[in-house]
Amino acid sequence: MAIQATLCILGASGDLTSRLLLPALAQLLTEETERSVRLVGAGIDDWDDDTWRSVVAEAFATASPSGPAVDAVRRETVYRRTDITDPDEIGRLIHECEGRVALYFAVPPAVAAASCQALEKVDRPEGLILALEKPFGTDEASAKALNEQLARLVPEEQVYRIDHFMGRSTVLNVLGLRFANRVLEPVWSNDQIDAVTIRYDEVLGLEGRAGYYDRAGALVDMIQSHLLQVLAVVAMDPPSTLDATDLRDAKAAALRATRVWEDDPVANSRRARYTGGAVGERALPDYAAEPGVDPARETETLAEVTLEVQTVRWAGVPFTLRSGKALGEKVREIVIRFKEVSHLPHGFTGSAEPSVLRLSLGPDRMSLELNVNGPGDPFSLERASLDVDFGEGARRAYSEVLSGILDGDPTLSVRGDTAENCWRIVQPVIDAWKRGDVPLEAYPAGSSGPAGWPAL
Repeated sequence: MAIQATLCILGASGDLTSRLLLPALAQLLTEETERSVRLVGAGIDDWDDDTWRSVVAEAFATASPSGPAVDAVRRETVYRRTDITDPDEIGRLIHECEGRVALYFAVPPAVAAASCQALEKVDRPEGLILALEKPFGTDEASAKALNEQLARLVPEEQVYRIDHFMGRSTVLNVLGLRFANRVLEPVWSNDQIDAVTIRYDEVLGLEGRAGYYDRAGALVDMIQSHLLQVLAVVAMDPPSTLDATDLRDAKAAALRATRVWEDDPVANSRRARYTGGAVGERALPDYAAEPGVDPARETETLAEVTLEVQTVRWAGVPFTLRSGKALGEKVREIVIRFKEVSHLPHGFTGSAEPSVLRLSLGPDRMSLELNVNGPGDPFSLERASLDVDFGEGARRAYSEVLSGILDGDPTLSVRGDTAENCWRIVQPVIDAWKRGDVPLEAYPAGSSGPAGWPAL
């Protein structure tokens, strides 16, 4: 069978490759047995093919793969020691690839940018796909400059800016839930919705990631990228189709209309950093004392921002995005809070709180909290929850990502203008924090955050 595509992983010896990319590829090949892929690993480490194949085999094993496509990749994959910033070396690497060529930059952003500069001096094959991990730039200006550089290499539809959140089954479930249910789509607006919260609280601490995280922080690591993509899916108007052009147009339109609530980043953002404490039975040190952390950077480990989407559909509805580390409970959810009923007939007793729709981001669940008549007294209202367990998504998020890359389908990738817009949205908050206008608060590891923050 002819090779359909070559996946060339640049930075093959890194954690991203062994922990996420290779298991996801194994799952994809197990499900799609007719897919013919050549896998090439590249990096500066002095490895040979056998070393690389052992890494691939060990990573594949975590996904319980099977089938001839998996066996062929595991047996025939090769490793090439390559300085990907050298035009001659990366040119030779590309020349060895077969079929549609996808370069996956599993390297730091600065190395990826230098490699793209080298690619400008290389004969590039037709249909070459460039897949880049976040962060995409460090601000709106740098994202724009990187987009201009990429445009000199390949057309926009061949640039795959990775946001694996868009491959999460729950995020994709939002599309079906909204657009396939008449009971929801007509009320999906400011006429009936009071507030939206998108929250991603983690129990994990720094976990040895100081080299990246201490320069990014919770705002850039999670809100600027992942959570804004989720907001776009929740807030976008219905696309005509779910193909790449229509879906990405709808997301981009929502993000173009998004800005900090009331254009006041001081009043509508919060930041904090964890101190020593315990998450369950696991003790965590003060973040500032972690190896590789520079306390003078004042990097936040918990960030919260309230935004507004200035469209007819959403004007006046606050969207609160929050993410943090070393918190007492793992909470990953989209919460849609509806408005109170306009009139409750006199005579009812008990709770009449607004209805709430919760979508959990792994495990995949939905719950709709309603007021219902309680047992016994028919005029007494009680709270009830209608729950649906979507089950585990059939695919890992990175399997969805790799499927799009290998097929040349950019539906789940982040478009260039969208990447720039995400930086525009958070830049006023970054600026306010750099000026010290928003204090860096503290919270003990294992708590729910600073005591003075209002509950979501």
